[in-house]
Amino acid sequence: MSNKIDRLKALANELSSYEIDRKKNQKRLKELFNTLELYSKVEDFEKIFEFKAMNLSGISLNNSSLGEISEGKYAQIIAIIYAEEEGKKRAKNVNLRYFGRVEKLDEELKRDIIEFVLRWRLEKSFLGVDHYRKMIKELIKEESA
Repeated sequence: MSNKIDRLKALANELSSYEIDRKKNQKRLKELFNTLELYSKVEDFEKIFEFKAMNLSGISLNNSSLGEISEGKYAQIIAIIYAEEEGKKRAKNVNLRYFGRVEKLDEELKRDIIEFVLRWRLEKSFLGVDHYRKMIKELIKEESA
C-alpha cells in the first residue's frame, strides 16, 4: 500500500513540476516576445501559437552547433502557417522579424532570438500534450458511456 502511495506522490510532484516549468516558460516567452518586438507582426501574443512551426535563418538550432552563425546570412525568425489556396493547403512562411546580418548581431540579442524560438517550440509541445490528453479523456468517456 505504501508503495502505491509513494508512486502517487511522485506522480503528483512530477505534474506539479510540469505546471511550474510551463508557467515559467510562458512568462519568459512573453517577455521575449516584447523584447524582440514581435508584436509588430503578431499583435496578440496568444496568436503566435497559431503557427505550425517556427525556425531561424542564419543561426543554428541543432544540438551540436546551437547558436553558430552562417557567415553572410541574415538573421530572421520565420514562422510557418498552412493557408488554404485554390482548395489545397500550402505552407506559407511568415517573417516575424528581420535582424540583419548575423555576424553583426549583439550576443545578447542572438541569445534572446534563440531562446524565443526554443521556448516557443517548448510551449507548442505542451499544447500538443494538452490536445492529446483531452482526446484521451473524450475517448474514455465514450467507452464508459
